[in-house]
Amino acid sequence: MKLIDLHEDLAHSSSKMDVRKGKIQSSIELLKTLEEPLVFSVLYPHVNTWDERATRLSERYGFATASSVPMFELLVQQIKFYYFLERSGLVKIVRGARDLDSPGVKLLLAMEGVDVLTDPYDAYILRDLNVRSIGLTWNYDTKFAASCMSSKDYGLTGYGEELVRLCNNLGILVDLAHASKQSLLDAAQVSKAPLIVSHANSRRVRDHVRNLDDEELEALAKTGGIVGITGINSTLGDNGTIQEMVEHANYIGNSYGWKHVALGTDFLGVEHPPKGFEDISKVHELGELLGEHGDEVLWKNAERVLRLVVT
Repeated sequence: MKLIDLHEDLAHSSSKMDVRKGKIQSSIELLKTLEEPLVFSVLYPHVNTWDERATRLSERYGFATASSVPMFELLVQQIKFYYFLERSGLVKIVRGARDLDSPGVKLLLAMEGVDVLTDPYDAYILRDLNVRSIGLTWNYDTKFAASCMSSKDYGLTGYGEELVRLCNNLGILVDLAHASKQSLLDAAQVSKAPLIVSHANSRRVRDHVRNLDDEELEALAKTGGIVGITGINSTLGDNGTIQEMVEHANYIGNSYGWKHVALGTDFLGVEHPPKGFEDISKVHELGELLGEHGDEVLWKNAERVLRLVVT
């Protein structure tokens, strides 16, 4: 079975588990059992920004703590890790459209949050480092965009709008996972390319701050973009099951078109995966539950967007 997974935390998790051969939620060894998988491999350069409000949000929504290592150092360390995997002959890093057809496990470098950037024009540096997807926020506000945790949703700033335009010009995907509603709506107005939300679910199905409401889903669909149905238990339902993942996929697909539904597991970033979807090998079961839409969700829709944007 072919697979494009829009979000896995391989580098961030590599310091505490074996992401090469480990029997964990996902690893290079597990991915090799699938047919030419492509994984958006996350760069997660975040410092510890804890305060009273962050603590309350963590207790309520269960998002992970950040590191106290300087952001730029984290970014470089994680990029170096992915290049090490490639030098070891384990993966192929996607540098451009030509690499989408490479055999074996492919990694597309995807940065989660732009806090490490000094201004939008650092996107040129990221492009030279082969970062091909940029998420505008994580769980806190930045000078580029408000996050979904924001107490005042100011949307995209001028810097944020310019970053979206530069990403369009450079063939970099713009990811609105973790972004506020207004940030997503603003990005949909600015972007000339399909947007992605790499890992989220439907707010109509489950009222959660990380999920997308109908206005957001409609705006995303109008760009030709995709949302990666995710395995974050708190965003799914009362039971946290693979069937609830399908429920979210069905709602989005039936309401806005199945070409806008993809998969973003958040494997290695979730403490407890959904029941029935404990590791990446379970995409076979997910595909069966999705029926005739299985291939669309598991790889075809993401491949369409990649071929439109990544040059």
